[in-house]
This record gives sequence, C-alpha cells and structure tokens, in this order.
Amino acid sequence: MSNFTADLALAQTMADAADQIALARFMALDLNVETKPDRSPVTDADRAVELALKALLAQHRPADSIIGEEFGTSAGAGAAPSTATGKREWIIDPIDGTANFMRGVPVWASLIALAIDGKPILSVVSAPALGRRWWAAPDVGAFTRDVSGQVRSLSVSKIGNLEDASFSYNNLQLWDSEGYLDELMKISRLVWRTRAYGDFLSYMFLAEGSLEIVAEHDLKVYDVAALVPIVEEAGGRFSAFDAPLTQASSSVLATNGALHAAVQSLLAR
Repeated sequence: MSNFTADLALAQTMADAADQIALARFMALDLNVETKPDRSPVTDADRAVELALKALLAQHRPADSIIGEEFGTSAGAGAAPSTATGKREWIIDPIDGTANFMRGVPVWASLIALAIDGKPILSVVSAPALGRRWWAAPDVGAFTRDVSGQVRSLSVSKIGNLEDASFSYNNLQLWDSEGYLDELMKISRLVWRTRAYGDFLSYMFLAEGSLEIVAEHDLKVYDVAALVPIVEEAGGRFSAFDAPLTQASSSVLATNGALHAAVQSLLAR
C-alpha cells in the first residue's frame, strides 16, 4: 500500500466536487466571465471550484499549504506535517482550459496535485465534459477511467525514432512570441505528425501512449503540477526546455523518455 493512498483518495473526492460544480456551469447562459490582469479569462466556475477544494483541504488537511490559480498561496494552519514526508503543498488549477470552458468546448479539466518539498508526487486530472479522468501516485502507478467507466493502467509509447513520433505543441503564437518558432518548425519537419491538442489533454495522450512529445510555453506551476505524476508514473519524462523542471519553469517539455534527449538537443540555445 502506498503511503499516499489516503491523499489520493482525498484528491479523487476533490475531483468529484470539482466535476459537480464545473459541469453545472458549463454552457450556462448566465456564466460570468472576467479578464484578469494577465489578460487570461476567469469565470465564476473557476472561483467556485477553487473555493470548494480549499474548503475540503481545510477540513481534511489543515496543516498543508495550498497554491491555487485564482486565490494564490495559503499556508497550512497548525503544526507542519511530519518531517518524514516533508513540506506538503496542494496545487490546484480549478479549470484548466477556461477559454474552452467559456466557449462551450468540452476540453477542460480540474487539475489537483500534491507536491512534497516542491516535487509533484500524486495527482488527479478530471475532465467531466469528456467523461474522462486520470490519476497517479507513488507505488500505485498511473491510471485512467474512460467514458464507459473502464479503468486501465497507463504506459507511454516505446517509439524511439523522431520520424515515427507524434508531437503536440499547443499554441503557435506563444512559440513565436517566445522566439522558438524556428525550433518548432525544425522539430515539426523531423517528426511523423504534429497536432495542437492543447492544455492538459496533450499530456494525458502522452501518458496513454498516443503521442510521444509535448512542449509549450508560458506555463505556471498550477498548469503543470498535476500533469507531472501521471506522465512520470506512466514511464515518461518531464523537464524545462534546457534544465530540470522546477516550480518556476515556464517552458516545459514532456516526452515518452526515449526521445527526451533528442528533443532537448533540438531546443537547445
């Protein structure tokens, strides 16, 4: 049994709560949409989901810290968890894919992760409008539940040649604005196939073995944290473009592992 079994169960309960709130507001005619200072959209559903998850953590893990997209960082109350487990932080993106959510596109998800000493070690990604959920934890592995309710374990593909690989790059404009358009085109010419599935979904397809490379820019810790355990427990690898992944990493690369060094070399400056 994993030491994090109870934490994973709590994360699943949090995802259930997020699904219920977000689905009730999806395609609602009275959905309230605002623009944040960084020009990204936020809806009343984003805020309601995050508040509900914070309330669950206050009830069940009051000593743990929280990093949320909409309400920032809050320290845990009371004594810190035991030194055996280290500093515990829950990292929440209440609705990843808010632009899709507010336009009626069903590709959005709630991202819930637990990080120990800054390293995400378990997570749940729940996309209720797609009928899909993914999760992972140490000594448990990575799993998904599909629209039929079937649960299966996840494993990245074993493809080791770029010419056979599928690559999801997310947002062309960001590659251009970050000055990496030449690198994007170089990789695109070398691989078998390029797509821009977007947001969380590219990484879940990577964990499922449906593609081999995902890379994108302008990310925050709450965009990435929940993706890391699922990809890594499925056998993949995560990093920044030219360095190990940290909570400050903005441009990230995820692969099936076999292609990681090759893609990093193509992105090197």
